[in-house]
Amino acid sequence: MMKIRISGQNSASYRGPVLAVGTLENPRADHGVLAELDRASRGWVKRLLASGDFRGKPGEILVQRTMGALPFGRLMLMGLGKKEQFKLEGWRSAASKAAQACRGLRVEGFAMSLQDPPNLELGKDALAAAAVEGALLGLYRFAGYKKEQPEEPDPKEMVLLPGGRTGKKLERTVEEAIMVCEAVCWVRDLVSQPSNHLTPARMAEQAALMAKSHGLNCTVLEEDELRSLNMGGILGVASGSKEPPRLIVLEYRKGFKAYPTLALVGKGITFDSGGISLKPAEKMDQMKDDMAGGAVVLGVMQAAARLRLPLHLVGLIPATENLPSGSAYKPGDVLTSMSGKSIEVTNTDAEGRVILADALTYALRFKPELIIDLATLTGACIVALGDQVAGLMGTSQEAMEKLRKASEATGEDVWPLPLKEEYEELIKSDVADVKNAGGREAGAIQGGLFLKKFVGDTPWVHLDIAGPVWTEKERPYRPKGATGFGVRLLVEFLKGWGRK
Repeated sequence: MMKIRISGQNSASYRGPVLAVGTLENPRADHGVLAELDRASRGWVKRLLASGDFRGKPGEILVQRTMGALPFGRLMLMGLGKKEQFKLEGWRSAASKAAQACRGLRVEGFAMSLQDPPNLELGKDALAAAAVEGALLGLYRFAGYKKEQPEEPDPKEMVLLPGGRTGKKLERTVEEAIMVCEAVCWVRDLVSQPSNHLTPARMAEQAALMAKSHGLNCTVLEEDELRSLNMGGILGVASGSKEPPRLIVLEYRKGFKAYPTLALVGKGITFDSGGISLKPAEKMDQMKDDMAGGAVVLGVMQAAARLRLPLHLVGLIPATENLPSGSAYKPGDVLTSMSGKSIEVTNTDAEGRVILADALTYALRFKPELIIDLATLTGACIVALGDQVAGLMGTSQEAMEKLRKASEATGEDVWPLPLKEEYEELIKSDVADVKNAGGREAGAIQGGLFLKKFVGDTPWVHLDIAGPVWTEKERPYRPKGATGFGVRLLVEFLKGWGRK
C-alpha cells in the first residue's frame, strides 16, 4: 500500500514529480495556493488558467508539465465544482482521481496541497483524512490469481502539504485514516475471494488470524457446538453443503465492564446458489459476495482494535454455504431456531435471515445495549434503492440517526425503510411461528421484520447492504468489484457512540 507522509513545507517549494491542487469552479490565479504558485512561477499559472483548458468542474483533471517554472515536474489541477455545492465526498473523489492519474503517469509519488480548503468549516484534518481515503481506496486492485501482475505500478508515496506546522492532531487523523483504509482493503480482498478458496472454515481461519494479530478474542463454534445450542437455522441452511458451518465470535475489550457493549452481526454465506429455490445462472458467480456482511464485521473489529475505541464490541458471523443437494433443506420445511421460535421455509433463497436469527439470539447472551446487523439480504432492496445505497431499518431511532450522520460524513449512503407493522401479515405462517418469505411485496422490509423477531427488547438496527457491496462500474475510490461498503460507515458511527 502507498505510504502517506505529511510535510510542513509550502506547496510552491515542493520538489517531486506531481503536485495536485484542488480548485473550485472558475479558478483564479490571484487567490490562495494558486496565487502562491503563480508568484513562484512568474505568471505561468495565470497563463495556464487563461488558456481555458480547465474550468474546475467536478471530477475534471488537468495535468501540465511545469517545464522548470516550478520546482516540481507536473501541476495537477483537480476540479471541485461550485463552492456552495462542495462536500467532503467531492474532495475524496478528487484525491482518488489524482492517485489513479499518477499511476497512469507512472510516477514514483505525488503531493496534495491542503493549504487552501474549499470549505473552511471542514478544516485541514477532515481534508487530510478524505485525501488519504480517496487515494488509498482508489488505488486498490484485487491481486487475484493472475500469473502476470498489472503493468502500471502504484505511486509509492503521497505527501500531504497542509502549509506550516503539522501538529499531533493532524498526524493522528492521518494515521487513523490509513488504519481504516487498510481494514477496507482487507475486506475487499475477502469478498473478492472465490468460494472454493473461502469456505466457511477458511473464513473462520482468516478471522482467527486477524484476531490474533490485533489482540481480539476469537471463538469458533463448529457443527457439534451449533447442534448443542439448537441452532436449527444455521444447521438447516448448511444441510445441503459438504462444507460444515461455523459461528465466528470475536470480542474486543472482553471483560471491560466500564465500556458500553455493542454487538455487530454479519451474514456469512460464502456462496449462495439459492439452494433448492435455485437462482438463475446469470451472475450466480457473484454470489461469492454473500458473505460481505460478515467480512465487514471482521473489518470493523480490526479497525476498532487498532483505533482503540472506548467500547466493548462483540462480532458474530454465521458462516455457511447455501447449496442444493439430496440433504438440503426444502421449501415447506420447518426449522427450530436457537430462540425456540419455529421457522417455516417458503423459499430457500431467503436463507440469510434464517442464519442471522440464530446469530442474533446468541448475541443477546452478551447483553448489548445495541445490536447492528449487516447483510446482503434482499434483491428487493436493490430494486428500491439501487446499487449505491443501503437500506436502514430498526428499533433504535437514536442509532439510526447517528448512522445517517455517519453516512453523510463517509459518503457511504443509507436510507431508512419503515418496519410497518401491517406488513408482518406477509410473514405469518399457518404451521410455524414465522415464515422466512412472504412473496415479492415489500421484500426488504419483510427481511427486517423477520429479524426483529429475534432481538427481543434490545435496541437494534438492520442494514441491508445488498446493493453497494459490489460494483460493476468503476467509481471514484470504488474500483470495479468488492467495495468494502460499511466499514467506514460503522467505524465513524462507533467513534461517535463511544463518546456518548
